[in-house]
Amino acid sequence: MIRNGRRKIALTAVAGASVLALGLTACGAGGSDEGSGGDSDRALRVWAGSQTPITANYNPFAPTVLHGALGPIYEPLFFFNKTADSEPVGLIGDSYEYNEDGTVITITIKPDLMWSDGEPLTAADVAFSFTYEANNPEGNGLVSAEATDDTTVVLTYSSAQYTTEFQRLGSTYILPEHIWSEVTDFANFANEEPVGSGAYVVDKTTSESYTLVANENFRDADELGVKKVQYIAVDNNQTAQDLLAAGELDWTGMFIPNPDDVTGNGMIDWINTPQDPTVLYTCSNAELGCTGPQTDVAVRQALNVAIDRAAIKDKAFVGLTGDVSPTFALLPRDEKWVADSANEVSPQEANAAEAGEILEAAGYTKDGDYYAKDGTPVELSLISVDGWTDYNDAAKLIAEQAEAAGIKITASTVQWQEFSDARQGGDFQLIVGGVIGTSVADPFQIYRDWFGGTEVASTSAVGTEVPAGRWNFSRYSNPVVDQAIQAAVSTDDEAEKKELYGTIQTEIVRDLPYIPLVINATQTFYNTKDFTGWPTEEDLYAFPPSWGAIAAGYVLTQLQPAN
Repeated sequence: MIRNGRRKIALTAVAGASVLALGLTACGAGGSDEGSGGDSDRALRVWAGSQTPITANYNPFAPTVLHGALGPIYEPLFFFNKTADSEPVGLIGDSYEYNEDGTVITITIKPDLMWSDGEPLTAADVAFSFTYEANNPEGNGLVSAEATDDTTVVLTYSSAQYTTEFQRLGSTYILPEHIWSEVTDFANFANEEPVGSGAYVVDKTTSESYTLVANENFRDADELGVKKVQYIAVDNNQTAQDLLAAGELDWTGMFIPNPDDVTGNGMIDWINTPQDPTVLYTCSNAELGCTGPQTDVAVRQALNVAIDRAAIKDKAFVGLTGDVSPTFALLPRDEKWVADSANEVSPQEANAAEAGEILEAAGYTKDGDYYAKDGTPVELSLISVDGWTDYNDAAKLIAEQAEAAGIKITASTVQWQEFSDARQGGDFQLIVGGVIGTSVADPFQIYRDWFGGTEVASTSAVGTEVPAGRWNFSRYSNPVVDQAIQAAVSTDDEAEKKELYGTIQTEIVRDLPYIPLVINATQTFYNTKDFTGWPTEEDLYAFPPSWGAIAAGYVLTQLQPAN
């Protein structure tokens, strides 16, 4: 979505499951969760994900933040629907306008807004939020953020910001100044009693679940149909699937190879919206402390052609995934941004012979079944999250396919917290993981967040956490990519942007700090018997998974109890 200067935008296990189910109604006030079909007091029950036990952390900048904080509690100014190239919807914001050269954005927020604690939400809070350290990393280009009255904010940047529209307006969380001005160590702030602008507030948090209830000060509180949301901790897909089939979960984003297993109860429907790349994260940068054969680009290139993506698609994801582009453009939505058609789609079949040629050209020789260089064999460890069955199966297949090409990979599973710590700190060689897809029809967001891209170093050394708002887990650092990303920030000329993206694509397709696998099968299961208003194929007004951050918060505001 490209904005021209001066354009003003007006916004429109069964046994285990049975035991867990005994506690599903315990966290709501008044014991009114029992019953269904039109009971407006019943909690909508959501899978909280594999983060167990639950720890109260509602800090939107923390890597272990609970899903319910992002969207239901904290909001950006506008909601961008990543499933379509459409105009954003006003949340806190009402409209915005660029100046002639794109360096100034004037934002009008809705009048008479309040924080969940009853304090007024004004333009001063918005200005504070944009200057707050977690929202304003070094190299962000922000010169000033000024509230000119209670509903108007003027953001001034050192260069045009057309390409960063979503980052500024759709993913910058707005904070109450009277709370966060006192928070100096935002990285370690658990924020157990959050004050936000969204539709919900925290009612109770336990190790098994957390419950959000309607925020009486929400701008559209009178229209809110779902008054209570309970997020339930389940550490694996199978148990979550059992709860869904038993009618004990209402909404979840998860992989189920046989959807009929959970839709037979007459309550659950599902939709598949592939959007996000699934990749092999590689800790790629030896200069920043990464260790292992994967730090050699030749090993990454060999592994890339050794992978049989068609087999992974069929066997691990039962044919529900999309084909991935090594450019990280989402096809067919972003097809116009692929500069070289040869890079449109990653190879689908394995080519062990080509993998061997790449390694041998780089000085590796076959030592028995596996390649080695200078006496060091090409042996790699690959982790995935325990209970993520699709990713676990993909990891096993990759290990088998790599072996045929003379690359030894040992696949294992870890708990979610160990996975999070490993990718944040760089203590890994390979991980099967996801990349957050772009929220507009443009791959820029991935290029900036996952591959670097600031005028100053944004790539963290091993042992140092990746900064808030960045996702460069591979520790990739390439000045050619950084310079092209910085230049792309300031242009709304499509031809110029495509040329810059071509430069980026040439570098990342060669270097492969993330080895693309598939566009993930993004299945969402939801209870259509007791709740209406879900995104559907006919009306895909938002990305539908329950873990979809800002989109999930928007979906909750659209739901109503069924009659």
